[in-house]
Amino acid sequence: MPGTMQRRKFLQGVGLAAIASTAGCTQLTGSGSEGGAGVTGETLTLTTTTSTYDTGLLDAIHPEFEEMYGVTVDAVAQGTGAALETARNGDSDIVMVHARGLEDEFMRNGYGINRRDLMFNDFVIVGPESDPAGIEGMDSATEALATIAEEQATFVSRGDNSGTHTKELNLWEAAGVEPGGDWYQEIGAGMGEALNNANQQGAYTLSDRGTFISQRSEIDLTILVQGPIEGGPESLSNPYGVMAVNPAVHENANYDLAMAYIGWITSPAAQDAISNYTMNGEQLFFPRALSEDPDFQQYVPEGWSSNSSSQ
Repeated sequence: MPGTMQRRKFLQGVGLAAIASTAGCTQLTGSGSEGGAGVTGETLTLTTTTSTYDTGLLDAIHPEFEEMYGVTVDAVAQGTGAALETARNGDSDIVMVHARGLEDEFMRNGYGINRRDLMFNDFVIVGPESDPAGIEGMDSATEALATIAEEQATFVSRGDNSGTHTKELNLWEAAGVEPGGDWYQEIGAGMGEALNNANQQGAYTLSDRGTFISQRSEIDLTILVQGPIEGGPESLSNPYGVMAVNPAVHENANYDLAMAYIGWITSPAAQDAISNYTMNGEQLFFPRALSEDPDFQQYVPEGWSSNSSSQ
């Protein structure tokens, strides 16, 4: 795969080496682990949604993994769609995203394996305090969006095939609205830019709670429709997943190191680090990998079963 390898050299900058250990047989928690003896000096390329990067979460938790294994994590922040496309092209080893429908498609097509639920927060609809469309306090996200459309109040859409954009489009569809016209502005950019754009125009937008909290001190927008974390509709839930790129499809994928990362980030220690990460005194993400009642559906696309092919 000459083209793929050239792209990998550009993104990652290092060659691949044989790794003796995997997530299933190495020590994945605790300082001073010897589990990284075979991976020292390697780079793990992680494509991820902008919210995990822009909030500072990955910068806060990755040093432990890097020190434990003697490796570097190259986190490439993109919208979920772009992050999955990069992985689909063989240019990353692992993905961390938040659009289950896109993740399921990625797995069904054979590109991703060993998916795990990772964490969650929620989406919120934000806008100017003056709230020209009068949506504040609504307990239905679809009703709020329908009202914005009816009033033709300016709405900024990321328009970038990200997880947030995917959620927004699903909500418009559920509301029975096909957004368009001068009031609906697709900017093709990340969450931070969308929030700044909405702030400048006194417009509405859909944001993940974490990115909004991280930027709240710099903008004049306020939360007008809450997500489920603060008692809002479940339709605004925002779960994150992590999965390895399938080495049977892309033999250059650093699968063993990807599995070590999955084992580490879903471990009690890393889940605690996610839980304890705050900004402006507020928790941004809530761990989801560990549960007394595991949801085995997390490992496979929605609706899949062992006899699906015969149905």
